[in-house]
Amino acid sequence: MCGICGVMRLQPPGPVDRVALTRMRDAIVHRGPDEEGLFLSENVGFGHRRLSIIDLSSGTQPMASADGSVVVSYNGEIYNYQALRSALEAKGYTFRTKSDTEAIVVAYQAFGEGFLDHLRGMFAFSLWDARRRELLLVRDRIGIKPLYYAVHDGVLLFASEIKAILQWPGVRRAVDPVGLREYLGYRYVPGPRTMFEGIYKLQPGHFLRVRNGALTVHQYWDLPLDGETLAPERAERELRERLHDCVRSHLISDVPLGVFLSGGLDSTIVTGLMAGALDGPAESFSVGYDGAGDDDERPFAQLAAERFATAHRPLALDPRRFWEHLPRLIWHMDEPVADPAAVPLFFLSKFARQFVTVLLSGEGADEIFAGYSIYRRMLWLERAHAARAILGPLGTLARGRKLRRYLDWAELPLERRYRGVSTVFGPRDSRRLLSPAISSGNGSDIATDYYDRTARLDPLRRMLYFDLKVWLPDDLLVKADKTTMAASVELRVPFLDHTLVEWAWRLPSQLKLRGGTGKHLLREATRDLVPREILTRPKKGFATPLTKWFAEGLTSSVRSLLAAPSISGLLDRNEVDALVARQESGHEDLSHELFTLAVFALWYGQFIEPAVLPEVAHA
Repeated sequence: MCGICGVMRLQPPGPVDRVALTRMRDAIVHRGPDEEGLFLSENVGFGHRRLSIIDLSSGTQPMASADGSVVVSYNGEIYNYQALRSALEAKGYTFRTKSDTEAIVVAYQAFGEGFLDHLRGMFAFSLWDARRRELLLVRDRIGIKPLYYAVHDGVLLFASEIKAILQWPGVRRAVDPVGLREYLGYRYVPGPRTMFEGIYKLQPGHFLRVRNGALTVHQYWDLPLDGETLAPERAERELRERLHDCVRSHLISDVPLGVFLSGGLDSTIVTGLMAGALDGPAESFSVGYDGAGDDDERPFAQLAAERFATAHRPLALDPRRFWEHLPRLIWHMDEPVADPAAVPLFFLSKFARQFVTVLLSGEGADEIFAGYSIYRRMLWLERAHAARAILGPLGTLARGRKLRRYLDWAELPLERRYRGVSTVFGPRDSRRLLSPAISSGNGSDIATDYYDRTARLDPLRRMLYFDLKVWLPDDLLVKADKTTMAASVELRVPFLDHTLVEWAWRLPSQLKLRGGTGKHLLREATRDLVPREILTRPKKGFATPLTKWFAEGLTSSVRSLLAAPSISGLLDRNEVDALVARQESGHEDLSHELFTLAVFALWYGQFIEPAVLPEVAHA
């Protein structure tokens, strides 16, 4: 696992500023504290920070081919690199190292652009072909590893994290108005935009090519939208076999590894399969808040740890540390992502780093096996056409804010309704909250775009497609990558091995969601592995007691933060003050709304106008 960055001078071509490139590279030292490297040639430069995982002695990057014509700077893991290496050696190709990085280099030489079809793993990398004078930037199929890019004054800049791009002289820091509008709706900015105007995410399953000074972006992978649905007869047995294969492949490492064990179904499955594949006990880690009651999952994590005889280490998080370290976490995230669960994950990663360098998690199972309760709610509304017609007009009479918003969404088609019911700020709230200059601009319609692609599919598959393409890479995976890499830990997600994702995608919807229960097939396939108390638990995300903290006095701290004059041109001051007053009245719980705004304000103060950020009091 590593951090990459790079530069290509487009117009006019010329040498790369070595000092500026070094500054970019060292801005992401946390992603790779073990080694550093630079490559400069003509108008191209790569910077690399290495976290040594495989082939500790000879996997230094950037890595060149034997003849020096191909150079790669790479972040991630290629899980099939040993089999790929054997196949390439059988074709007569030779290797100088035992690293998975060299497998990328040689595969490109052997297969040309089709080499991406041969890579199984998580990755973001740059590749320079000196003979063709061509640069490729590539991101893995699911978007597990991030990659950002921008063009500034005729220079292409790219990096694993935006903060590296911002090190280049003269790069403008400005809020993207569309990104801000989307953030208030989603609590994150869907790709390809970021919150920074002019800086973009390379989308999952895409590569960017620079040839003759021209940039083009291409999609090389998508879910098989027209593929044949799998027959259910062998599904349970085949799923178990595939889960074994994915977890085993993710255990390749020359350094100690462990697992995030939350006590939920998904992480328990990964832990059980991992424990069965290792010679010694697996290292497992969990986190919770003291006094959180039913929201504390550590007892279930302990139950799973005892079942699989792991070396288990729970972490208790003090709420005061949450708020003290939130600004630092936002710096690591690059963009505002209003997901409170990022903070405990950040602390757990730092805790686990004392014992291991690689961690596995159960991320992704909900998106491929339909684990969220929102799927059931949306399908009920989809079937209840008459109810939609009746309930919609009642929205104006509903007293509860959440109920009123839900009823507003009930009348809408699936592509506009889905995810709307789980947003913090609905469209009307967002328009009121933004300043007139921001709210009046043209926006994008992310949901409709993805739903148009899947118009022929059933409603559940349409929702799963959206989540795999947007919610997963732009919220959950960026949170997982940035929080773990902040602690110099590599996170692996076996459920998101693309071979398993493709297989699960072709399952009939009734095998995923049955009788009001999500992940039906996954539960059936692991019934003998998972403790009954965990197997029958309803889906429960990591709960952060924001409501309790706001009630205990946090509102005044957030009020001070939101009073910063710098954000007055973006947010309507009267609407912000009204939200705070309603929270302080005690009649409404607007803790998640205020947290979303506080995260944006903290981000703005660090990345756009660092000098105006007020000091935040801590509850």
